[in-house]
Amino acid sequence: MFLFTRSHTYHFSVSEKELKRRLIGDHVRIHNLDFEVLDRDRKLSIIPHAEQVETIKTLPITSVVFSEEGNKTKVVITSRMRQLDSGGPFLLILFCAFMIITGIILLKMNREQIVAMTLLGISASLITLFTIRMQTGYFDYVHKIRDFVKAHAETQYVGNKSPLMPA
Repeated sequence: MFLFTRSHTYHFSVSEKELKRRLIGDHVRIHNLDFEVLDRDRKLSIIPHAEQVETIKTLPITSVVFSEEGNKTKVVITSRMRQLDSGGPFLLILFCAFMIITGIILLKMNREQIVAMTLLGISASLITLFTIRMQTGYFDYVHKIRDFVKAHAETQYVGNKSPLMPA
């Protein structure tokens, strides 16, 4: 779903080959959930291991695309919601949109103003709660994965140990 896709572009002085060497096979742990970096064609994928998760979580799948530009490497990090997770947020947004449209129509027609204001209030409350939940969940995962990739590109570390993963 396009509303939840985030793309960021960075330029690093490290070569594409070195960046891939640093990232491939590494893991990052975010909110007690393991994400693994896998090599897929010409890009890397950072996918969650959510097989054991029993709670409902909205998780990103992140792709990292590299391209050499002179003596720098351009890195495009794109996170998108898993298709499995996109149905609930889409239905909630659609439901809120219908409530807002209905509330505005009722207000314009000068009918059922209490019902109209109630619909608008409920819709605003749902959107606010949904936004807070997404910021502390899905977008937090996206932000921390982006920081993970940047940390690998900007720092020197020994072996295959992530600078963001606790020992």
